[in-house]
Amino acid sequence: MTKVFMTAKEVQDFLEVSRTTAYQLISEMNEELKELGYRVQRGKVNREYFKEKYCYGKNKEMED
Repeated sequence: MTKVFMTAKEVQDFLEVSRTTAYQLISEMNEELKELGYRVQRGKVNREYFKEKYCYGKNKEMED
């Protein structure tokens, strides 16, 4: 079973960015989700939303 949320470490590894940048990106995506009326978990991002934002949406697969 795939985890619902991605951690900063997973975002960091996937995008090949620093840990600080990963946290900034997560924060930005979580703010977008809040504006859409969703509840978020600080320091983590919904995996499906992340995949959609980075062009790995419904019809494409992302390496887990």
